[in-house]
Amino acid sequence: VGGEQISSIGRGLCVLLGISLEDTQRELEHMVRKILNLRVFEDESGKHWSKSVMDKQYEVLCVSQFTLQCILKGNKPDYHMAMPTEQAECFYNNFLEQLRKAYKPELIKGKGKVGKVLDV
Repeated sequence: VGGEQISSIGRGLCVLLGISLEDTQRELEHMVRKILNLRVFEDESGKHWSKSVMDKQYEVLCVSQFTLQCILKGNKPDYHMAMPTEQAECFYNNFLEQLRKAYKPELIKGKGKVGKVLDV
């Protein structure tokens, strides 16, 4: 960010989290379970799609990305479905906290401010 490295991980998952106006605690809990249990890594014998980030003891890097909530209206992006900045920041921090509670806190990376949703 601005030429400065904010965070990094070794092997693991990079999660781009787009937070919607409609997201609730229930969706947050569902996302945490899915991210930690998603079998996208190979096992020791080379079988694909067998192990989760928790099985492999890998890291998770979370990045808040409101632009994933973009709806294209003609040639103009519309971000009105993205959760407003202040509310999204609380949701994002809660998301990180829940990931850390469900897994190993030292293997969950993510911090910084949530990007400001612009009225475009």
